[in-house]
Amino acid sequence: MPRRALVAITALVLALHWLVLTGVPLAWDSPAQPTGQVFSTRSIAAPPPAAMPTAAAAPAAKAAPAAAPQPAARKKPPARTTPAPTSTAAPVAPPPPAEAAATGTEVGTDTAPTNATDSTAPPAEVAAAAPEAPASAAAPPAPPAEATTGVDITPPGAGTGQASSQAPPPARLPPPTRLAFDVSGQAKKFAYNARAELLWQHDGSRYEARQEISAFLVGSRTQRSVGAITAQGLLPEKFSDKSRSEQAAHFDYAQGRITFSANTPQAPASPGVQDRLSVFIQLGALLAADPGRFVPGTQITLTTVSARSADRWTFTIEGPETLDLPSGATPTLKLQRLPRKDYDQKAELWVAPALGYLPVRIKLTQANGDFADLLLRERGTP
Repeated sequence: MPRRALVAITALVLALHWLVLTGVPLAWDSPAQPTGQVFSTRSIAAPPPAAMPTAAAAPAAKAAPAAAPQPAARKKPPARTTPAPTSTAAPVAPPPPAEAAATGTEVGTDTAPTNATDSTAPPAEVAAAAPEAPASAAAPPAPPAEATTGVDITPPGAGTGQASSQAPPPARLPPPTRLAFDVSGQAKKFAYNARAELLWQHDGSRYEARQEISAFLVGSRTQRSVGAITAQGLLPEKFSDKSRSEQAAHFDYAQGRITFSANTPQAPASPGVQDRLSVFIQLGALLAADPGRFVPGTQITLTTVSARSADRWTFTIEGPETLDLPSGATPTLKLQRLPRKDYDQKAELWVAPALGYLPVRIKLTQANGDFADLLLRERGTP
């Protein structure tokens, strides 16, 4: 084969491998946000006009004494008038913030405000003589506020925000372990196979978790989480994602904030917050500490942080399932995170009670159908 053709084929293979590796939807990938701006509109109700008092409602005034006759004033010729210059009308002052916020709606939501008569109408006897007040948009009933901090555990059958507990649950961490996975999936319409390794180690006060995926001729991509250990489990301090370059999230609990090396907006460092690697270890630690609490249908909501942003993730306990893994038949408990928005990532997690509830299978699916499926091949010591 000519040398020039061999070089061209080698370059093509390298390009395809790089395309696959950069498109692998791993746990650290942030979902692709839709392009374009999101606009919101606000309906502002004008205040009702002031009611004019009626003759019937006004008290009878005392008759004034007749004034002494005055001499007739001399008539003056009408003064010459010039039209007043037209002036721009002053802008109408907006209503108070509370009133404006009560009628605000966002484009694209499922609900819209309904029109209703202003509840601050004048008394009936005054309103009868006053001009009809325009209808104003009444505020829709506010939905239950979604928790934005802490770990929210909701038992099956309870509605959103009802009968849930945000008390810090106990956690029981698994012993240090090294897990090796076979990876299969699809990235940008290309099927691929790779290898992955999850290294979990701690000394009782500090921890480190590192997951690496590698592909032939291309290299590797690594995510790493380090931090402290508390009675409630993991307390991340830094989360990093590295392929060609590294991006990281830094947790500053003294200042109550999370900063990102990508210069994206800061996020609050709230209690129970996890990163996109530590979250899989933390979920298993919660289950290991109190297995009887997490019956099928229970939901666990906690803040998860990528290298660029933070979001609330809700996992639902699906139930027990025995998997036929490369390492052998393994009893597991399945958890699932369903997308809330069009571009959200779907995450399925299987943890093994015999391994301290460490993950033995992780399947991540993007909105465009790309996915990565990690199956446990073997386990060992760090």
